[in-house]
Amino acid sequence: MRTAFAKRMGRVRASDIRELLKLTVNRDVISLAGGLPAPELFPVSELADLTSKILDEHGAAALQYSPSEGHEPLRAQIAARMNARWKTSYASDQILVTTGSQQGLDLIGKLFLDEGDEILCESPTYVGAISAWNVFQPRWVEVPTDDDGMNASELERLLDARRQVKFIYVVPNFQNPSGRTWSLERRRLLMEAATRRGVHVIEDNPYGEVRFEGADLPSLRTMDPEGLVITLGTFSKIFCPGLRIGWVAADAPVLAKLVLLKQGADLHTPTLNQMQVSASINGGGFEERIARIADVYRERRDAMMSALEREMPAGVRFTRPAGGLFLWVNLPPEVNARALLARCMDAGVAFVPGEGFFPNGGHVNTLRLNFSNMPPARIEEGIRRMAAALRLLTSESATPARSAENTLAAVSAREGSRS
Repeated sequence: MRTAFAKRMGRVRASDIRELLKLTVNRDVISLAGGLPAPELFPVSELADLTSKILDEHGAAALQYSPSEGHEPLRAQIAARMNARWKTSYASDQILVTTGSQQGLDLIGKLFLDEGDEILCESPTYVGAISAWNVFQPRWVEVPTDDDGMNASELERLLDARRQVKFIYVVPNFQNPSGRTWSLERRRLLMEAATRRGVHVIEDNPYGEVRFEGADLPSLRTMDPEGLVITLGTFSKIFCPGLRIGWVAADAPVLAKLVLLKQGADLHTPTLNQMQVSASINGGGFEERIARIADVYRERRDAMMSALEREMPAGVRFTRPAGGLFLWVNLPPEVNARALLARCMDAGVAFVPGEGFFPNGGHVNTLRLNFSNMPPARIEEGIRRMAAALRLLTSESATPARSAENTLAAVSAREGSRS
């Protein structure tokens, strides 16, 4: 039977990350691929106690439908925490609680994007945003990016050259995938350029609170005189991802439209989950837990950087993140990261090829590494195996490598034969 799917489904592709996560449930695989928080840091016992108390005191309300905007005490807590850390001045009625910040991206796409509209983004950018917005058939305009953020002169040039730019999308703190953090000057130049042209800026900040060193930089919102910035956040990286609690912060005209779209998507984010997060914030120790997460991830980042410096051959370059969950690797130009992935999976280690983080493709010699989910010893062993696979691959450069397109399929078939 032929199924008449919508034409836009032609733009929807499986993410390399999701496909790799299917393979790395095997405990023998050292996964440096998905952006998974460390499960040993999840507040399991605390949540059990909090949930029991919530159900005892608010059982009917916790299990009932609730406002699409979100649980009001949690909205107030989110606004207060943003204002304290990022120097914003949001009120609770400017916060929409979402089912993960990924839903925020989806709602923003529905609100702004028509076919052919243009999105300016960092190069590389977050693959989840690409997945969320490709269904709306936009044109992606990648802005050259270095360790300080978008190249300001190129951003100005591209804004002047384009006529259908709906918004600029950025992850200014410990970016996924690169781990880079924008400088204060680049933030200012971005907002000056956007303000002059009346272009919205989507500020995605899922990792900003997981800082290892240095001082926080203010939100783009603090440089926004016109209300153009829409900020996304999440509790996935600082509490636990399974509850799927994120948020969007925006001015009233935008937020009201997003609420209407959320009503059509899921009515509201689960009430009990929102109450669990709110109760944890009220209970004390929330900020100390975030500090503990940062301490653990700092140790793991240090282990990964030391191993890369020690093990990798000449010609391999990588970023040095001051926080977050990821770092970015540039391989020698002649090396295809997907071909390396096939060798690494044979050796029991996984990473994410970098090509998928570029909405217009290319950059096949890049990859992303995650350091949050493995202990230091496993990270070091994983990098050792990667380096050995890279040396083997480059030494056999005269031998035709399996095609980049078939790499994940070949790995999937091999893993399936082992099950």
